[in-house]
Amino acid sequence: MKNWLYIGIGVAIAMIIILWPSSKDGYSQGVPAEYHAALDAAIAESGRADEILNLLNTTAEESQDEMAYLIVNMYAEDLRSMDLALLSENVEYAQKAREKYAWAKALPEEVYLQDVLPYHVVDEVRDSWRKELYEMFSPAVDTCKTMYDAICAVNANIPQLTGVHYNTKREKTNQSPRESMRQGMASCTGLSILLVDAYRAVGIPARFAGTASWHDNRGNHSWTEVWLDGEWRVTEYYFPSQLDHLWFMADASKATPENRTYAIYATRFGKSADDWFPMVWADEDEDGPIEDLPKWVGAENVTQHYVDLAYDQYTRHLEAGTHTFLRIAGYKEQGNTEHSEDRVAMGVDVFRGTEQMGGGLTAGEHRDMNDLFSVLLPKNTEYELRYYNAQGELQTMSVELGEEPITVEIYQK
Repeated sequence: MKNWLYIGIGVAIAMIIILWPSSKDGYSQGVPAEYHAALDAAIAESGRADEILNLLNTTAEESQDEMAYLIVNMYAEDLRSMDLALLSENVEYAQKAREKYAWAKALPEEVYLQDVLPYHVVDEVRDSWRKELYEMFSPAVDTCKTMYDAICAVNANIPQLTGVHYNTKREKTNQSPRESMRQGMASCTGLSILLVDAYRAVGIPARFAGTASWHDNRGNHSWTEVWLDGEWRVTEYYFPSQLDHLWFMADASKATPENRTYAIYATRFGKSADDWFPMVWADEDEDGPIEDLPKWVGAENVTQHYVDLAYDQYTRHLEAGTHTFLRIAGYKEQGNTEHSEDRVAMGVDVFRGTEQMGGGLTAGEHRDMNDLFSVLLPKNTEYELRYYNAQGELQTMSVELGEEPITVEIYQK
């Protein structure tokens, strides 16, 4: 009887040795040696060693390095409780995109790991998005020859393909792709999460960017950056006329790198970040100090990059004291101007005498409430706005622009 007991104990010890890897030689050849020690620590912290080991060991050997990268960089709560099947789908479909698209194949390994492979953006619900978005957007980018073409294709198609539009009546701020698509609506944070994931699904490196508050304390804003030709470029859910030229650039020029409330941050996945992203939507005490916000989503301070971008677009004119902003908001009818659904996209042209000084569309109901059609114009000058009402009749409005920026409203009815 004792012999059988000793045999049983021996078998149990042998199984533990097989299942519990050491940093020296316990992992398969697909797991790079530099991950071994970090994997040991992650597995010990997880409280579910068998599940994580099984996940790693059942991953195709050529993808085990990517799976190991995700495991060692998982946040503590994800490590303990997230559905690990999401990681399997994530790695599988990230690889599909990398194998299919030339721009993804050409990415530096660090960029691919940091900004294509991650399974989440910020603190949104962890759900299955990569397979769905890969299948949704692949037809839109399959004929693209360059990454820039693919970026444009994703931007141009995302509202129609996902059915998601800007709307302040969404359920919550930090919606996952599934949550936004279920409702057909999201605010700037949810739209940015969805756009980042749509890019990543087809092998385009992307990250989430934003500020806790603009300089004038009117609240936070979120948007998206894409990595193109070795640089991070600025874009947004509703495609701008060109990369880096966004409606909020004038506000970004006034961001303050040294003040976390007014600085601009871009997310950085994993444990290598030396800073954190201020997720103001996670603030249980709306009046609490910003330093009390959750600090577990990594980030880098990119404020100076935005200040520099905005200089040529706006700041040099403002510093010279010769120009200021005329902002124009379009609404369906006078008296209803409080909600996003009250707004309407209206074509408007700005003239100084017979010279056209600018023109474009006012922001419609699906655009951010802070997004106003803005024209930087010489000060102390009279301008004329020209636009058509709902009956197709030409309307004109005279506007006197002085030393300070002004906002005017035009109405469709």
